[in-house]
Amino acid sequence: MPVALGRVLVVDDYPVIRQLIRVILELDGFEVVTVADGAECIDTVPWFRPDVITLDMAMPGMDGPRTVRALRENPRTVHLPLVQVSAAVETYIPVDVDAVVAKPFEPAELAGHVRRLARTGRPHGVRPANSLAG
Repeated sequence: MPVALGRVLVVDDYPVIRQLIRVILELDGFEVVTVADGAECIDTVPWFRPDVITLDMAMPGMDGPRTVRALRENPRTVHLPLVQVSAAVETYIPVDVDAVVAKPFEPAELAGHVRRLARTGRPHGVRPANSLAG
C-alpha cells in the first residue's frame, strides 16, 4: 500500500463541501478525516495528528476564527499549517493562517497549497506538523 503524502483534517459545516475536499485530497495522495465544526476539529487533532488543516470560517458553533485562535494558543498545535477555505474571504480577513483559498475553488489550487504545507510546514521556521507530542 502506498504511503500517504500526509494527513489532512478538513473542517467545514457543509457535508457536500467536506466530501468534495476529501475526494480532491485523497486523489492527490493524502489521508483525510473530515469534521463539521471547530469543536470537532479541536477534539480530533490529538488522535489524528494532521499535517495540515483546511478550515472554513463561517460555521455555526465554534467558527473558523475561534478555532484558529484555539489552535494557535495551544503549544501542541501552534505549528499546524492552516488553509482557510471559505466563501467569506472578505468577511473573515485571514489572521494566522498559512494559505487562503476562496470558494468556489479550483481543485488544483487547493491541493497545491495543502501539498506545499504538508511538505514544508508553517513558514517562519515553525517546526513541522508531525510532532504533536512535544
